[in-house]
Amino acid sequence: MTSRRNFLGAAAGVAFCGCGMLQAAHAQGTRRTAVAVGGKTVKTIDTHAHCVFLDVLPLLNNDRSVLFNSVRGADETPIDVAQRFAAMDAQRVDMEVLSVNPYWYGRDRDLAAQIVKINNEKMAELCAAHPDRFAGFASLTLQAPELAVAELEKAMKNQGLKGAAIGGNVAGVDFSDAKFHPVWAKAEELGAVLFIHPGGTPQLNQRFAGNGWLGNTIGNPLDTTIALSKLIFEGTLDRFPGLKLLAAHGGGFLPSYADRSDHSCTVSPAGCNPAITLKKKPTEYLKQMWFDSLIFTPEAIRHLQAQVGASQIVLGSDYPYPWALKPVDHIFACESLSDAEKIAVLGGTAAKLLNIAV
Repeated sequence: MTSRRNFLGAAAGVAFCGCGMLQAAHAQGTRRTAVAVGGKTVKTIDTHAHCVFLDVLPLLNNDRSVLFNSVRGADETPIDVAQRFAAMDAQRVDMEVLSVNPYWYGRDRDLAAQIVKINNEKMAELCAAHPDRFAGFASLTLQAPELAVAELEKAMKNQGLKGAAIGGNVAGVDFSDAKFHPVWAKAEELGAVLFIHPGGTPQLNQRFAGNGWLGNTIGNPLDTTIALSKLIFEGTLDRFPGLKLLAAHGGGFLPSYADRSDHSCTVSPAGCNPAITLKKKPTEYLKQMWFDSLIFTPEAIRHLQAQVGASQIVLGSDYPYPWALKPVDHIFACESLSDAEKIAVLGGTAAKLLNIAV
């Protein structure tokens, strides 16, 4: 039986503000306590947590709308350490692996490089100041692949970062494009994890218009689905078999309907490139990727587990955006996961993947 002692002990004192975000739990006397599974203490690691650095604003003509929007939680992306620690403690999250969603792919190369430089310096400083609570993904100027290679190498070798956060494409250019091969080669060489976080599919904005925020609700998972499918079908993952990919939001729609990919070229050979012969079935490539747990229900986790294996799932919340304010509870509720698998999902797998001491 999974032990929830130490996990729920302080939950009663946690409140939520009107926008759904956690209030400063420390102000209410909430203390950070350990999560235990089957009597074993777990270091919980949230691999999907966001931040921005206001130091870039002068490069953006002080246009705060580039960094902020009307989405709930956006005002907490500039990290106030005490506030963030209080929220993490209330969520039972020991460490966040921080990332900045790329907003610079369509900008001038030199300007983008300046933004990335500041992001990576500030990320490294933040993580070095609080190594027990924060780890970080680098930003990359992917529109200039040769520059991205140098940025990634510096991030991994000199700045202590764990890899890089990338979008679902680069201003409409898919990651399977050969221009990005040097970046993937360097990531493979360094053992860098590439966290794929979608930016939507603006080509469909007209159809997404109307109620339901479909540009995000559907557009974001679709962006990830396309990115992963392209990397599989264009042979990129055969070229770089050691590439470590972590996909946000449970990998989008792909794991939920991946088996269709195994049949597509059989049903329509004309729709596939005869010059590309994959080394494995498309679904088998999913077993060499990692996926965060931000898919909301135990049944969704059960299906993802059946498709890719529990060993490929890591904790993710999207904090400070209020998609999943109780990410650890979510894993405890998954009866399909054994105690050992819960320990792995909550932090063990991420620690190994990202070389984080526990």
